[in-house]
Amino acid sequence: MPTEHQHNIPLPADLPGVDESTWMDVIHKMDEVYTKLVADEIALEEKNAELEQSQQFIFGLLTAMSDVLLACNQDGLIEETNRALCELVGREEAALRGQPLVSLLADEASLQFWGSALSQVNALHEGTEMEIKLLHANGTVITVDLNCTPRHNARGMHVGYVMVGRPLGELKRAYHQLREAHEALKVTQQQLLHSEKMASLGRLVAGVAHELNNPISFVLGNVFSLQRYTTRMAQYLNVVHETELPAQVQALRRELHIDRMVEDLPSLMDGTLEGAQRTADIVHGLKRFSAKDRESFSTVDLNAVVERAIHWVKKGMAPQFNIHWAPGPDCFVNGHAGQLLQVMMNLMENAYDAAVAVNATDPQLDISLERNATHGMLRFADNGPGIAPVNLSRIFDPFFTTKSVGKGTGLGLSISYGIMEQHGGQLRVENAKGGGAVFLMHLPLAKIA
Repeated sequence: MPTEHQHNIPLPADLPGVDESTWMDVIHKMDEVYTKLVADEIALEEKNAELEQSQQFIFGLLTAMSDVLLACNQDGLIEETNRALCELVGREEAALRGQPLVSLLADEASLQFWGSALSQVNALHEGTEMEIKLLHANGTVITVDLNCTPRHNARGMHVGYVMVGRPLGELKRAYHQLREAHEALKVTQQQLLHSEKMASLGRLVAGVAHELNNPISFVLGNVFSLQRYTTRMAQYLNVVHETELPAQVQALRRELHIDRMVEDLPSLMDGTLEGAQRTADIVHGLKRFSAKDRESFSTVDLNAVVERAIHWVKKGMAPQFNIHWAPGPDCFVNGHAGQLLQVMMNLMENAYDAAVAVNATDPQLDISLERNATHGMLRFADNGPGIAPVNLSRIFDPFFTTKSVGKGTGLGLSISYGIMEQHGGQLRVENAKGGGAVFLMHLPLAKIA
Protein backbone atom coordinates (compact mmCIF):
# COMPACT_ATOMS: atom_id res chain seq x y z
CA MET A 1 0.00 0.00 0.00
CA PRO A 2 1.66 3.30 -1.02
CA THR A 3 2.33 5.73 1.86
CA GLU A 4 1.57 9.44 1.94
CA HIS A 5 5.20 10.18 1.21
CA GLN A 6 5.10 7.85 -1.70
CA HIS A 7 2.14 9.67 -3.21
CA ASN A 8 3.91 13.01 -2.82
CA ILE A 9 7.21 11.88 -4.32
CA PRO A 10 7.18 12.10 -8.14
CA LEU A 11 8.74 9.16 -9.85
CA PRO A 12 11.57 10.08 -12.23
CA ALA A 13 11.36 9.42 -15.85
CA ASP A 14 11.86 5.93 -17.07
CA LEU A 15 15.48 4.79 -16.95
CA PRO A 16 16.85 1.86 -18.82
CA GLY A 17 16.54 -1.31 -16.68
CA VAL A 18 14.74 0.48 -13.80
CA ASP A 19 11.08 -0.14 -13.32
CA GLU A 20 8.54 1.18 -10.83
CA SER A 21 9.11 -1.58 -8.24
CA THR A 22 12.73 -0.60 -7.94
CA TRP A 23 11.80 2.97 -7.13
CA MET A 24 9.29 1.76 -4.58
CA ASP A 25 12.03 -0.21 -2.78
CA VAL A 26 14.18 2.93 -2.63
CA ILE A 27 11.31 4.92 -1.15
CA HIS A 28 10.71 2.21 1.52
CA LYS A 29 14.38 2.34 2.56
CA MET A 30 14.21 6.12 2.83
CA ASP A 31 11.16 5.82 5.12
CA GLU A 32 12.96 3.33 7.35
CA VAL A 33 16.01 5.61 7.66
CA TYR A 34 13.79 8.59 8.48
CA THR A 35 11.87 6.65 11.15
CA LYS A 36 15.13 5.47 12.72
CA LEU A 37 16.50 9.02 12.77
CA VAL A 38 13.39 10.25 14.56
CA ALA A 39 13.60 7.41 17.13
CA ASP A 40 17.32 8.08 17.71
CA GLU A 41 16.63 11.78 18.23
CA ILE A 42 13.93 11.01 20.81
CA ALA A 43 16.25 8.57 22.62
CA LEU A 44 19.06 11.14 22.56
CA GLU A 45 16.81 13.76 24.11
CA GLU A 46 15.80 11.31 26.85
CA LYS A 47 19.45 10.47 27.55
CA ASN A 48 20.30 14.16 27.70
CA ALA A 49 17.46 14.73 30.18
CA GLU A 50 18.66 11.83 32.35
CA LEU A 51 22.23 13.10 32.18
CA GLU A 52 21.11 16.58 33.19
CA GLN A 53 19.16 15.15 36.14
CA SER A 54 22.21 13.14 37.22
CA GLN A 55 24.39 16.24 36.98
CA GLN A 56 21.88 18.25 39.02
CA PHE A 57 21.74 15.45 41.61
CA ILE A 58 25.53 15.28 41.92
CA PHE A 59 25.75 19.08 42.07
CA GLY A 60 23.13 19.12 44.82
CA LEU A 61 25.09 16.54 46.81
CA LEU A 62 28.34 18.46 46.47
CA THR A 63 26.63 21.69 47.48
CA ALA A 64 24.89 20.16 50.47
CA MET A 65 28.03 18.48 51.86
CA SER A 66 29.31 20.07 55.06
CA ASP A 67 32.65 18.25 54.64
CA VAL A 68 35.15 19.73 52.21
CA LEU A 69 35.73 17.80 48.98
CA LEU A 70 38.60 18.16 46.55
CA ALA A 71 39.41 16.01 43.49
CA CYS A 72 42.60 16.30 41.48
CA ASN A 73 44.32 14.41 38.69
CA GLN A 74 47.57 12.47 38.93
CA ASP A 75 49.55 15.68 38.39
CA GLY A 76 47.89 17.31 41.39
CA LEU A 77 45.77 19.74 39.36
CA ILE A 78 42.37 20.48 40.89
CA GLU A 79 39.47 19.09 38.83
CA GLU A 80 36.49 19.37 41.21
CA THR A 81 35.62 21.05 44.52
CA ASN A 82 32.48 21.78 46.52
CA ARG A 83 31.03 24.87 48.16
CA ALA A 84 32.35 23.90 51.62
CA LEU A 85 35.95 23.97 50.37
CA CYS A 86 35.44 27.23 48.44
CA GLU A 87 34.04 28.90 51.57
CA LEU A 88 36.84 27.45 53.70
CA VAL A 89 39.65 28.90 51.54
CA GLY A 90 37.76 31.99 50.37
CA ARG A 91 38.05 31.29 46.64
CA GLU A 92 35.60 30.67 43.79
CA GLU A 93 35.34 27.24 42.20
CA ALA A 94 36.26 28.61 38.79
CA ALA A 95 39.45 30.10 40.23
CA LEU A 96 40.43 26.81 41.86
CA ARG A 97 39.79 24.50 38.91
CA GLY A 98 42.98 23.69 37.04
CA GLN A 99 45.22 25.10 39.77
CA PRO A 100 47.83 22.89 41.48
CA LEU A 101 46.64 21.66 44.84
CA VAL A 102 49.95 22.60 46.47
CA SER A 103 49.04 26.26 45.88
CA LEU A 104 46.49 25.89 48.71
CA LEU A 105 49.00 24.48 51.22
CA ALA A 106 50.14 26.93 53.88
CA ASP A 107 53.56 25.62 54.96
CA GLU A 108 56.41 23.24 54.21
CA ALA A 109 55.13 20.64 56.69
CA SER A 110 51.84 20.41 54.80
CA LEU A 111 53.76 19.92 51.55
CA GLN A 112 55.65 17.01 53.12
CA PHE A 113 52.43 15.48 54.47
CA TRP A 114 50.86 15.76 51.01
CA GLY A 115 53.85 14.12 49.31
CA SER A 116 54.05 11.25 51.82
CA ALA A 117 50.29 10.69 51.59
CA LEU A 118 50.44 10.38 47.80
CA SER A 119 53.35 7.95 48.06
CA GLN A 120 51.41 5.80 50.51
CA VAL A 121 48.25 5.84 48.37
CA ASN A 122 50.23 4.91 45.24
CA ALA A 123 52.11 2.13 47.02
CA LEU A 124 49.23 0.53 48.92
CA HIS A 125 46.37 1.44 46.53
CA GLU A 126 44.22 2.43 49.50
CA GLY A 127 43.23 5.58 51.36
CA THR A 128 45.17 7.37 54.07
CA GLU A 129 44.56 10.20 56.50
CA MET A 130 46.58 13.36 56.80
CA GLU A 131 46.49 16.64 58.70
CA ILE A 132 47.43 19.64 56.59
CA LYS A 133 47.10 23.40 56.75
CA LEU A 134 45.27 25.28 54.01
CA LEU A 135 45.82 28.94 53.19
CA HIS A 136 42.77 31.23 53.08
CA ALA A 137 42.61 33.99 50.51
CA ASN A 138 43.02 36.56 53.31
CA GLY A 139 46.21 34.88 54.54
CA THR A 140 44.81 32.98 57.54
CA VAL A 141 45.70 29.32 58.06
CA ILE A 142 43.09 26.57 58.55
CA THR A 143 44.08 23.13 59.85
CA VAL A 144 42.13 20.38 58.10
CA ASP A 145 41.92 16.63 58.64
CA LEU A 146 41.63 14.95 55.23
CA ASN A 147 41.15 11.40 54.01
CA CYS A 148 42.90 10.85 50.66
CA THR A 149 41.82 7.94 48.44
CA PRO A 150 42.80 6.93 44.86
CA ARG A 151 40.34 7.67 42.04
CA HIS A 152 39.83 5.28 39.09
CA ASN A 153 38.03 5.56 35.76
CA ALA A 154 35.48 3.14 34.31
CA ARG A 155 38.27 0.82 33.11
CA GLY A 156 39.87 0.70 36.57
CA MET A 157 42.82 2.89 35.69
CA HIS A 158 44.21 5.24 38.34
CA VAL A 159 43.42 8.79 37.22
CA GLY A 160 43.74 10.92 40.34
CA TYR A 161 42.89 11.45 44.00
CA VAL A 162 39.86 12.40 46.09
CA MET A 163 40.14 14.15 49.46
CA VAL A 164 37.30 14.52 51.97
CA GLY A 165 37.53 16.02 55.45
CA ARG A 166 36.70 18.91 57.70
CA PRO A 167 38.47 21.57 59.79
CA LEU A 168 39.96 20.28 63.04
CA GLY A 169 38.18 23.05 64.95
CA GLU A 170 34.83 21.53 64.06
CA LEU A 171 36.08 18.06 64.96
CA LYS A 172 37.31 19.28 68.34
CA ARG A 173 34.00 21.01 69.04
CA ALA A 174 32.09 17.87 68.02
CA TYR A 175 34.35 15.73 70.22
CA HIS A 176 33.91 18.12 73.13
CA GLN A 177 30.12 18.04 72.77
CA LEU A 178 30.21 14.24 72.54
CA ARG A 179 32.35 14.01 75.65
CA GLU A 180 30.03 16.36 77.56
CA ALA A 181 27.02 14.31 76.46
CA HIS A 182 28.80 11.12 77.54
CA GLU A 183 29.64 12.57 80.97
CA ALA A 184 26.08 13.79 81.41
CA LEU A 185 24.83 10.33 80.46
CA LYS A 186 27.14 8.70 83.02
CA VAL A 187 25.97 11.08 85.74
CA THR A 188 22.33 10.42 84.85
CA GLN A 189 22.96 6.68 84.87
CA GLN A 190 24.60 6.89 88.30
CA GLN A 191 21.70 8.96 89.60
CA LEU A 192 19.18 6.44 88.29
CA LEU A 193 21.09 3.54 89.82
CA HIS A 194 21.43 5.37 93.10
CA SER A 195 17.73 6.29 93.13
CA GLU A 196 16.85 2.64 92.57
CA LYS A 197 19.20 1.60 95.38
CA MET A 198 17.66 4.17 97.69
CA ALA A 199 14.13 3.08 96.83
CA SER A 200 14.94 -0.58 97.47
CA LEU A 201 16.78 0.24 100.67
CA GLY A 202 13.92 2.43 101.84
CA ARG A 203 11.53 -0.51 101.75
CA LEU A 204 14.03 -2.67 103.66
CA VAL A 205 14.87 -0.01 106.21
CA ALA A 206 11.20 0.72 106.93
CA GLY A 207 10.76 -2.83 108.21
CA VAL A 208 14.08 -2.92 110.06
CA ALA A 209 13.41 0.41 111.80
CA HIS A 210 9.96 -0.76 112.87
CA GLU A 211 11.36 -4.01 114.31
CA LEU A 212 14.18 -2.19 116.14
CA ASN A 213 12.02 0.53 117.59
CA ASN A 214 10.26 -1.65 120.20
CA PRO A 215 13.36 -3.39 121.66
CA ILE A 216 15.22 -0.08 121.81
CA SER A 217 12.30 1.39 123.74
CA PHE A 218 12.49 -1.55 126.16
CA VAL A 219 16.25 -1.07 126.59
CA LEU A 220 15.87 2.66 127.27
CA GLY A 221 13.07 2.07 129.76
CA ASN A 222 15.01 -0.65 131.57
CA VAL A 223 18.19 1.44 131.70
CA PHE A 224 16.33 4.34 133.32
CA SER A 225 14.89 1.90 135.86
CA LEU A 226 18.32 0.35 136.47
CA GLN A 227 19.78 3.81 137.12
CA ARG A 228 17.19 4.40 139.82
CA TYR A 229 17.78 0.91 141.27
CA THR A 230 21.55 1.46 141.23
CA THR A 231 21.21 4.66 143.20
CA ARG A 232 19.02 2.98 145.79
CA MET A 233 21.26 -0.11 146.00
CA ALA A 234 24.30 2.12 146.53
CA GLN A 235 22.55 3.99 149.31
CA TYR A 236 21.53 0.72 150.96
CA LEU A 237 24.98 -0.85 150.71
CA ASN A 238 26.62 2.27 152.13
CA VAL A 239 24.39 1.99 155.19
CA VAL A 240 25.03 -1.75 155.50
CA HIS A 241 28.79 -1.33 155.20
CA GLU A 242 28.78 1.24 158.02
CA THR A 243 27.58 -1.47 160.44
CA GLU A 244 29.79 -4.09 162.06
CA LEU A 245 29.71 -7.03 159.65
CA PRO A 246 30.85 -10.57 160.41
CA ALA A 247 34.35 -11.41 159.22
CA GLN A 248 32.96 -13.93 156.70
CA VAL A 249 30.76 -11.21 155.09
CA GLN A 250 33.65 -8.73 154.99
CA ALA A 251 35.87 -11.33 153.30
CA LEU A 252 33.20 -12.07 150.74
CA ARG A 253 32.84 -8.29 150.15
CA ARG A 254 36.53 -8.05 149.35
CA GLU A 255 36.57 -11.23 147.26
CA LEU A 256 33.63 -10.16 145.09
CA HIS A 257 34.90 -6.54 144.71
CA ILE A 258 31.55 -5.21 145.82
CA ASP A 259 32.83 -1.65 146.38
CA ARG A 260 34.36 -1.47 142.88
CA MET A 261 31.18 -2.82 141.33
CA VAL A 262 29.08 -0.19 143.08
CA GLU A 263 31.47 2.53 141.87
CA ASP A 264 31.37 1.23 138.28
CA LEU A 265 27.60 0.84 138.06
CA PRO A 266 26.81 4.56 137.34
CA SER A 267 29.34 4.77 134.49
CA LEU A 268 28.12 1.45 133.09
CA MET A 269 24.53 2.71 133.17
CA ASP A 270 25.56 6.00 131.53
CA GLY A 271 27.41 4.12 128.78
CA THR A 272 24.49 1.79 128.19
CA LEU A 273 22.10 4.72 128.10
CA GLU A 274 24.32 6.59 125.62
CA GLY A 275 24.57 3.54 123.35
CA ALA A 276 20.82 2.95 123.50
CA GLN A 277 20.15 6.61 122.78
CA ARG A 278 22.50 6.54 119.78
CA THR A 279 20.75 3.45 118.50
CA ALA A 280 17.41 5.19 118.95
CA ASP A 281 18.72 8.18 116.98
CA ILE A 282 19.82 5.85 114.18
CA VAL A 283 16.41 4.18 114.14
CA HIS A 284 14.74 7.59 114.02
CA GLY A 285 16.97 8.57 111.10
CA LEU A 286 16.18 5.31 109.33
CA LYS A 287 12.45 5.88 109.75
CA ARG A 288 12.80 9.38 108.33
CA PHE A 289 14.98 8.08 105.48
CA SER A 290 12.64 5.23 104.57
CA ALA A 291 9.53 7.35 104.07
CA LYS A 292 8.73 10.57 102.31
CA ASP A 293 8.77 13.50 104.69
CA ARG A 294 5.41 13.74 106.37
CA GLU A 295 6.34 16.75 108.48
CA SER A 296 5.18 20.14 107.31
CA PHE A 297 7.67 22.28 105.44
CA SER A 298 8.16 25.96 106.11
CA THR A 299 10.41 28.77 104.97
CA VAL A 300 13.93 28.18 106.33
CA ASP A 301 16.82 30.66 106.53
CA LEU A 302 19.93 28.73 105.47
CA ASN A 303 22.28 31.23 107.16
CA ALA A 304 20.59 30.64 110.51
CA VAL A 305 20.66 26.85 110.13
CA VAL A 306 24.38 26.87 109.30
CA GLU A 307 25.19 28.96 112.36
CA ARG A 308 23.13 26.66 114.59
CA ALA A 309 24.87 23.58 113.15
CA ILE A 310 28.31 25.13 113.77
CA HIS A 311 27.31 25.91 117.37
CA TRP A 312 26.23 22.35 118.14
CA VAL A 313 29.20 20.69 116.41
CA LYS A 314 31.79 22.84 118.20
CA LYS A 315 29.99 22.45 121.51
CA GLY A 316 29.37 18.74 121.24
CA MET A 317 32.35 17.02 119.65
CA ALA A 318 34.91 19.39 118.20
CA PRO A 319 35.55 22.54 120.23
CA GLN A 320 38.98 22.88 118.59
CA PHE A 321 37.55 22.56 115.07
CA ASN A 322 38.42 25.70 113.04
CA ILE A 323 35.28 26.40 111.01
CA HIS A 324 35.55 29.44 108.73
CA TRP A 325 32.13 30.86 107.96
CA ALA A 326 30.69 34.24 107.11
CA PRO A 327 26.95 34.64 106.49
CA GLY A 328 26.13 34.78 102.81
CA PRO A 329 23.34 36.56 100.94
CA ASP A 330 19.78 36.14 102.19
CA CYS A 331 18.81 32.61 101.17
CA PHE A 332 15.43 31.13 102.09
CA VAL A 333 14.34 27.63 101.09
CA ASN A 334 11.18 25.63 101.59
CA GLY A 335 11.94 22.71 103.90
CA HIS A 336 12.31 21.32 107.38
CA ALA A 337 14.91 23.13 109.49
CA GLY A 338 15.61 20.11 111.71
CA GLN A 339 16.36 17.81 108.80
CA LEU A 340 18.58 20.36 107.08
CA LEU A 341 20.39 20.87 110.40
CA GLN A 342 20.94 17.10 110.54
CA VAL A 343 22.50 17.12 107.04
CA MET A 344 24.82 20.03 107.84
CA MET A 345 25.94 18.57 111.16
CA ASN A 346 26.67 15.25 109.46
CA LEU A 347 28.80 16.97 106.82
CA MET A 348 30.67 18.96 109.49
CA GLU A 349 31.33 15.91 111.67
CA ASN A 350 32.59 13.93 108.66
CA ALA A 351 34.81 16.85 107.68
CA TYR A 352 36.24 16.96 111.20
CA ASP A 353 37.00 13.21 111.20
CA ALA A 354 38.69 13.48 107.80
CA ALA A 355 40.68 16.60 108.70
CA VAL A 356 41.90 15.21 112.04
CA ALA A 357 43.26 12.15 110.25
CA VAL A 358 45.95 14.26 108.50
CA ASN A 359 45.88 17.57 110.43
CA ALA A 360 45.38 16.49 114.03
CA THR A 361 46.46 19.88 115.41
CA ASP A 362 44.71 22.08 112.83
CA PRO A 363 41.48 20.61 111.44
CA GLN A 364 39.72 23.21 109.30
CA LEU A 365 36.49 23.58 107.36
CA ASP A 366 35.51 26.40 105.02
CA ILE A 367 31.76 26.96 104.58
CA SER A 368 30.35 29.39 102.02
CA LEU A 369 26.88 30.20 100.73
CA GLU A 370 26.02 31.35 97.22
CA ARG A 371 22.73 31.81 95.41
CA ASN A 372 21.38 32.54 91.95
CA ALA A 373 17.88 33.25 90.67
CA THR A 374 16.55 29.77 91.45
CA HIS A 375 18.88 27.92 93.84
CA GLY A 376 21.07 28.32 96.89
CA MET A 377 24.34 26.40 97.24
CA LEU A 378 26.28 25.62 100.41
CA ARG A 379 29.92 24.56 99.99
CA PHE A 380 31.77 22.55 102.69
CA ALA A 381 35.52 22.27 101.95
CA ASP A 382 37.78 20.52 104.48
CA ASN A 383 41.57 20.16 104.69
CA GLY A 384 41.50 16.38 104.93
CA PRO A 385 42.99 13.83 102.52
CA GLY A 386 40.07 13.94 100.08
CA ILE A 387 38.17 10.93 98.77
CA ALA A 388 39.81 8.20 96.73
CA PRO A 389 38.55 8.36 93.12
CA VAL A 390 37.38 4.75 93.34
CA ASN A 391 35.09 5.73 96.25
CA LEU A 392 33.58 8.91 94.77
CA SER A 393 30.74 7.03 93.05
CA ARG A 394 29.97 5.00 96.21
CA ILE A 395 30.21 7.65 98.90
CA PHE A 396 26.41 7.98 99.23
CA ASP A 397 25.72 4.25 99.08
CA PRO A 398 24.00 2.90 102.19
CA PHE A 399 26.36 1.25 104.72
CA PHE A 400 29.45 2.36 102.77
CA THR A 401 32.05 4.03 104.98
CA THR A 402 35.78 4.74 104.84
CA LYS A 403 36.02 5.04 108.62
CA SER A 404 37.46 2.32 110.80
CA VAL A 405 35.22 -0.28 112.45
CA GLY A 406 33.13 1.28 115.19
CA LYS A 407 33.67 4.84 113.93
CA GLY A 408 30.74 5.03 111.52
CA THR A 409 27.67 3.17 110.33
CA GLY A 410 27.80 4.25 106.68
CA LEU A 411 24.26 5.63 106.94
CA GLY A 412 24.90 9.34 107.64
CA LEU A 413 25.56 10.40 104.06
CA SER A 414 22.86 8.10 102.66
CA ILE A 415 20.27 9.61 104.98
CA SER A 416 21.53 13.11 104.15
CA TYR A 417 21.26 12.31 100.44
CA GLY A 418 17.67 11.15 100.92
CA ILE A 419 16.77 14.29 102.90
CA MET A 420 18.15 16.49 100.13
CA GLU A 421 16.11 14.63 97.53
CA GLN A 422 12.98 15.05 99.64
CA HIS A 423 13.67 18.80 99.66
CA GLY A 424 13.95 18.85 95.86
CA GLY A 425 17.67 19.48 96.11
CA GLN A 426 20.89 17.62 95.51
CA LEU A 427 23.95 16.60 97.51
CA ARG A 428 27.20 16.22 95.54
CA VAL A 429 30.84 15.58 96.36
CA GLU A 430 34.13 16.27 94.60
CA ASN A 431 37.81 16.59 95.44
CA ALA A 432 39.35 20.04 95.63
CA LYS A 433 42.39 20.71 93.43
CA GLY A 434 44.47 21.75 96.42
CA GLY A 435 43.45 18.73 98.47
CA GLY A 436 40.53 17.86 100.68
CA ALA A 437 36.92 16.98 99.93
CA VAL A 438 34.15 19.40 98.94
CA PHE A 439 30.48 18.65 99.60
CA LEU A 440 27.87 20.78 97.82
CA MET A 441 24.27 21.25 98.96
CA HIS A 442 21.95 22.56 96.19
CA LEU A 443 18.48 23.63 97.30
CA PRO A 444 15.70 25.39 95.36
CA LEU A 445 14.80 28.81 96.73
CA ALA A 446 11.45 29.36 98.40
CA LYS A 447 8.92 31.55 96.60
CA ILE A 448 8.38 34.45 98.97
CA ALA A 449 5.44 36.69 98.18
